Amino acid sequence: MRRGITDTVKHLLIINVLMFIGTVTIGNGQLFYGWFSMFFPESDMFQPWQIITHMFMHGGMTHILFNMFALWMFGTAVEAALGSKKFLFLYLSAGLGAVLFQLGYYYFEFYSAYQGIKDLSLNSEFIHKMVNINASDGLYIKGELFRDGLVPLLNEYNIDSSVITQDVFRSMFDMNAVSSSRMVGASGCIMGILAAFGMMNPEAKLMLIFLPIPIKAKYFIPGIIILDIVSAFTGQSFFSPSNTAYMAHVGGAITGFLMMWYWKKTQFNRNRWDR
Repeated sequence: MRRGITDTVKHLLIINVLMFIGTVTIGNGQLFYGWFSMFFPESDMFQPWQIITHMFMHGGMTHILFNMFALWMFGTAVEAALGSKKFLFLYLSAGLGAVLFQLGYYYFEFYSAYQGIKDLSLNSEFIHKMVNINASDGLYIKGELFRDGLVPLLNEYNIDSSVITQDVFRSMFDMNAVSSSRMVGASGCIMGILAAFGMMNPEAKLMLIFLPIPIKAKYFIPGIIILDIVSAFTGQSFFSPSNTAYMAHVGGAITGFLMMWYWKKTQFNRNRWDR
């Protein structure tokens, strides 16, 4: 595997590092998160540019170190094979695929929780304000903070608090928690690059730092995707923090796989992957 740094990988590394430095040095570490993280579209914090900018944000030193190491390790080899333009297209497309999958998962959770309050026939304005109650305490959404914000909202709309049963409150809280979600990181892009690398080098042996057993790429990468899917629907974290956007990993990997499959399938015409 080539160990130098190709041009696009180098520029992506620089952009990610500069964004991380800005995040930790400007605005008490929160300004960049408010501007550039990917917020749920029902949140007042959502802005269209976040669909792209969140790919260059990271949640901490460990997060950026692991992602940038993987970008150098696998991205250099993939860019050397694809060329800079196709590599960048693959990288950004995987990031967009990650957004699509993760938002799809969030909307599934959001509307599943909505089923618990739909019989109350609450108007859309109330729901919008309800899901935007600031109930966060650091990294956590707290029930007591949500309750404190919900009471005056019920009074504002003349809603009898007796209709807010424990189950209804839980549904409202879950909707608020989803709306408060945000995505940061290049992990979806990296998973797309990893999938591309695996298709180019299916016999290459890879291994996790925490599981130093060499596994062929054609088994390793599908295994990681399966673990991410299990983690998303069970809450069981295997190798990542519990707040990881697992479906973003899945979306990035599937996007990378599909793009490489198409390019490889059409390798004898103008769309071939190694053109």
